[in-house]
Amino acid sequence: MEMFMKYIFEFLGTMVLILLGDGVCAATSLDRSKAKGAGWIVITMGWGFAVMTGVFIAGSVSGAHLNPAVSIGCALAGSMEWSAVPGYVIAQMLGGFVGAVLVWLFYKDHYDLTESGDTKLGTFCTMPAIEGHKGRNFFCETVATWLLVFVILVFGVDANVPTLDAEGVHLHIGMGELGAIPVTYLIMAIGMSLGGTTGYALNPARDLSPRLAHALLPIKGKRDSGWSYSWVPVAGPVAGGALAALTYMLLY
Repeated sequence: MEMFMKYIFEFLGTMVLILLGDGVCAATSLDRSKAKGAGWIVITMGWGFAVMTGVFIAGSVSGAHLNPAVSIGCALAGSMEWSAVPGYVIAQMLGGFVGAVLVWLFYKDHYDLTESGDTKLGTFCTMPAIEGHKGRNFFCETVATWLLVFVILVFGVDANVPTLDAEGVHLHIGMGELGAIPVTYLIMAIGMSLGGTTGYALNPARDLSPRLAHALLPIKGKRDSGWSYSWVPVAGPVAGGALAALTYMLLY
C-alpha cells in the first residue's frame, strides 16, 4: 500500500507538472490567448513553477521524481531500489499523458482558432530549433539532463541539506519540504541557458507522453507528431540521468 501511494503521488505530481508546464506553452503561443507572445522568460519561469508545484504535491510521499531520468539516476546512484523504478516510470508517463489532455481541454477553443500545426505541437512536446542535427540535439538533451539530475543528487549531500536544532532535536529538511525552491531555480536556469536548441525536454514523461496525447487527440488542424525526432528527448534524458549518477558516485 505504501508503494502504491508513492505511485499515486508520482502520477499526480507529474500530471500537475505537465498541466502547468504545457499550459504556459499553450498560453504564450495559441491564438487569442491573453498571454500570447509573453516570451521565453515567461515560459522558463512557468516551467520552473510547474516543477515546484509538482514537488510540493509529491515530495513528502514519493520524493517527487516526476521524471524517469531522475528515477533511473537515483536507482543507479543507490538512492532508491530498482524494484520501484518501473512503477515510478509508469505513474510518471500516465501523469504526463493526462496532464497534456487537460491542457488541450482547457485551451480547446484556442487550439481550434490556431492555424499553425507547428504551434499546436509545440504546446505538447519539444522539437529542435534547427532540424537535421539529431546527434547534436541528443548531446544537448544529455548535457542538460546530466546537470539536472547531478544537482538533484548533490542536493541530498549532508552538507547541502539545511538542518535545524531545537532543544536537542535535530530536524532534517529534505527535498520534499524545502527542495522545491532550489529545484525551481535550477529548472529556470537550465531553460534560460540551455533551452534554446531543443526546448530542454529533460524528461521522457514531459515529452513522450504529451506527444502521444497529441497523436491521439482529435486536435483540429494538427500536423504529424514528430515521431522521427521523438527518440531524442527520451534517450538524451535517460543517458544524462545515468551519467549524472556515475558522476555523483565518482565524486561523492
